[in-house]
Amino acid sequence: MTGRREQPRLADVVRPPRGLRPWQIRDRCFNVRRRGLDPVEIRAFLHQVADELTVAQTALVAVQEENVRIKKALRAWQSAQAATRHYR
Repeated sequence: MTGRREQPRLADVVRPPRGLRPWQIRDRCFNVRRRGLDPVEIRAFLHQVADELTVAQTALVAVQEENVRIKKALRAWQSAQAATRHYR
């Protein structure tokens, strides 16, 4: 064993967000009662929320991927600096 930790793969680090999915919001149905809320208005609101959730989840994945890329670059730079200091 060399003592080096194996680098995690991008697929292992970046995971899809958990919780509600946009399609779950869009497909959610409610019981209609007399004098209840307008089902069309509810459906429009749920679609708006689902669209905003889609944008937020997409942005989260992009930030996580960028974070992994920056960490890899930092590790490579640190290794290069350590090697340079070792040979001085």
